[in-house]
Amino acid sequence: MSAEGAEPGPGSGPGPGPLCPEHGQALSWFCRSERRPVCAACAGLGGRCRGHRIRRAEERAEELRNKIVDQCERLQLQSAAITKYVADVLPGKNQRAVSMASAARELVIQRLSLVRSLCESEEQRLLEQVHGEEERAHQSILTQRVHWAEALQKLDTIRTSLVGMLTHLDDLQLIQKEQEIFERTEEAEGILDPQESEMLNFNEKCTRSPLLTRLWATAVLGSLSGTEDIRIDERTVSPFLQLSDDRKTLTFSTKKSKTCADGPERFDHWPNALAATSFQNGLHAWMVNVQNSCAYKVGVASGHLPRKGSGSDCRLGHNAFSWVFSRYDQEFRFSHNGQHEPLGLLRGPAQLGVLLDLQARELLFYEPASGTVLYTHHGSFLGPLFPVFAVADQTISIVR
Repeated sequence: MSAEGAEPGPGSGPGPGPLCPEHGQALSWFCRSERRPVCAACAGLGGRCRGHRIRRAEERAEELRNKIVDQCERLQLQSAAITKYVADVLPGKNQRAVSMASAARELVIQRLSLVRSLCESEEQRLLEQVHGEEERAHQSILTQRVHWAEALQKLDTIRTSLVGMLTHLDDLQLIQKEQEIFERTEEAEGILDPQESEMLNFNEKCTRSPLLTRLWATAVLGSLSGTEDIRIDERTVSPFLQLSDDRKTLTFSTKKSKTCADGPERFDHWPNALAATSFQNGLHAWMVNVQNSCAYKVGVASGHLPRKGSGSDCRLGHNAFSWVFSRYDQEFRFSHNGQHEPLGLLRGPAQLGVLLDLQARELLFYEPASGTVLYTHHGSFLGPLFPVFAVADQTISIVR
């Protein structure tokens, strides 16, 4: 038995109180091993607490009283600190929060007012530009109308003159008119047939504004893209790619999968995949996480894109059926129909936003983090169009 203090003897300890249910003796000792009061018999040589660490109950009680006193002092200090915090700190915090909120409101109003002013100025400038372009095209068309009206009148006069000679002159008179006939013919040949001219067309480039494009892209990706649920069509996934269960992540593998069942939709050589959704009209946007890959392509492709073989007709950006933003190591470019336009980017985007406006015939690639328009393509598309992906390093994922 290990005891703290004197070894208990029979009947030792304080007077009457709670008794040990086993020995009927006063619970005058405390067993630290079992964390309970015991009697002298329990703590003695033949008791159940033999060998335990025991001490007198009054000593344990005194120790607890000291702990309670210390705890009360700590609680009192804690209460005083809380009272001081509530009285002195929180009012200042509240006042500072009110002041900062007021300043923040003013900042928001000031900045948005500036943005509105800038947007209004840009709107006015672009509308004036559109009006000017409309007037220019209209004036060119009017000029052409006048020119061709005069040409028609001249041709009609020449024709009438020649018909008159043909019907009213005898052989000798006709021979004498040979020089006039030659001059009339030469005059008619000088009136050329109408040719297509860009001067007669409205130039859509007059609406292109870097500021408007950037604001528009930010607004679209911030609102519209949340409604697009783009997922990969597993039937199209190359055997060199692994598709996640949610059909939003593609992972490149150097080993060709043997479990992929071949089919007419599947790309069998290039590491490509098409989305399950296609677009024929309207405005669409989606975002792709590309930060883990140094070799990928993201864009759109026509459903007519060939799937079989290693030729360029199946390789994204190398045919008329695909329009893609691509990265290979530190080289970035836009590719379509075998034409590759280098993009002078200093670093790769972590996320790539894709905006497709089929009404405006525009495809735009955007970096949401910096609000930068990386590339804009204008032109006709062979629909329907599918979001298309290729990855030859690590992983890319559709964010939304």
